[in-house]
Amino acid sequence: MANKSDRPTVNGQPKKRLILNAFVEMCSGHQSPGLWRHPEDRSSNFNSVQHWVELAQLLEAGHFQGMFIADVLGGYDVYGGPRYLDPAIKSGAQWPVNEPLAVIPAMAAATKSLGFGATVSTSYEQPYHLARRMSTIDHLTGGRVGWNVVTGYLDSAARNLTGGQGQAGHDERYAMCEEYMDVVYKLWNSSWRSDSVRLNRKTGIYTDPGLVREINHVGKYFNVPGPHFCQPSPQRTPVILQAGTSKAGKAFAARHAELIFVSQHSPIAVKKSIADIRKLASELGRDPSHIKVLAKFAPILGRTKEEAEAKYADYVQYGDFDGALALFGGWTGVDMAPYKDDEELRYVESNAVRSYVEGLINHAPDVNGGKWTKRTLAEHIMVGGLGATSVGTPEMIADEMERWVREGDVDGFNIAYAIMPGTFMDVIELLIPELRKRGLFWDDYCVPGGTYRENTFEMPGQAEPLPDHPAAAMVWRSPRSSGGQTNGVTSLVNGHSESKVEAEIEVGFDPVLTQFC
Repeated sequence: MANKSDRPTVNGQPKKRLILNAFVEMCSGHQSPGLWRHPEDRSSNFNSVQHWVELAQLLEAGHFQGMFIADVLGGYDVYGGPRYLDPAIKSGAQWPVNEPLAVIPAMAAATKSLGFGATVSTSYEQPYHLARRMSTIDHLTGGRVGWNVVTGYLDSAARNLTGGQGQAGHDERYAMCEEYMDVVYKLWNSSWRSDSVRLNRKTGIYTDPGLVREINHVGKYFNVPGPHFCQPSPQRTPVILQAGTSKAGKAFAARHAELIFVSQHSPIAVKKSIADIRKLASELGRDPSHIKVLAKFAPILGRTKEEAEAKYADYVQYGDFDGALALFGGWTGVDMAPYKDDEELRYVESNAVRSYVEGLINHAPDVNGGKWTKRTLAEHIMVGGLGATSVGTPEMIADEMERWVREGDVDGFNIAYAIMPGTFMDVIELLIPELRKRGLFWDDYCVPGGTYRENTFEMPGQAEPLPDHPAAAMVWRSPRSSGGQTNGVTSLVNGHSESKVEAEIEVGFDPVLTQFC
């Protein structure tokens, strides 16, 4: 694999090599409501573990960096509501939805390098319990798990998970989440020393009790004495993913996120948020380039423009009108039921609807000549959901991706599917060869069999959080280590050459010494 110095350049700088994650959920259709009815779609097989294993193997064969598994804990009940689930239930619009972590070990057992980012809320589960669950998955995957940190936004979830107390306010949820992160970082990184597990059959010592300690966290929201119930996993801390762009969400992302997910119709619509987050991160002492931003992107590919357009027309006829508006209601909190199908939405009385539609017109002026109606909105959501849907040849789609990188400063894309697995097959067969031709995508994993973090950042040996991440400062290491994780090369100790297994020498990430992919 080529070094950075060998890559094509733009203005004297190496081109960004794109990160591609598959964007899925344990349901039918996901971002494309109703398309489970398409004769080529297999997303309704989501209850089958084989379905997920085959998808993971397909993505790894295409060298995707990861699979991003979304999740919700309640149904979308705003459209026609309040508390009206029928449109979502009838259409299968993210209903039903299975729990995402359960299937990851099966997919990991059938692959070697693909990463898995799973969505888990901090609002409804104690940090001690989640820390254990994530460490377990990190062990079972060989260090290939990420955590998409969310605080929850659906009242339908809160009604069932808070004992009737309802959902905390937005800013309080983020304040609770900040403390939550402090607790899990301590459990993952500060409770066990890196060399605490001895497995010494002669002495009978499995783990040295002197190298395991309580964290004794006492805070506003959580009291957690510890210690952590799992030994350090390959990454210690899973790759941290995040998707909020509110003021509180940006502050959280700047401090914690390694991968950020954005969803808008054009790169200019995300540019300011990305710049804000990178600036805040820099002020916190983090390298802004250590935060990778992925835009949601639904490509509809054909060998010719006409073939791609015919494919889109075929897909949209299977979309579900009410299912699309149920998703929109859940995502925005806006009930579109009171409006007529062809009523121009920028003239309605609702400030929330007008504001949203004005944003659509500003950033996607070519859609329906700038005339957004309830029908237009639903049809737009039917294939790929809200956000960027691009229809064309591999060359056209690659051009659009490069525009997002150039104008929005994104680092890659979460690929949303129209049909499963057809969209991903088209990306692998048609789009990735074009991206490789342009020097925008790798030929193989940076670290075959490596961790999600190593392959995401293309940093061999950097399984644990990068040194400027807040979790890195909490890692309890052996006194003889210099910070990092076990290096796979022969080390020199007291003048004698010892192997990794014999010496267990730990070395930190050094941008001078580390060979980038």
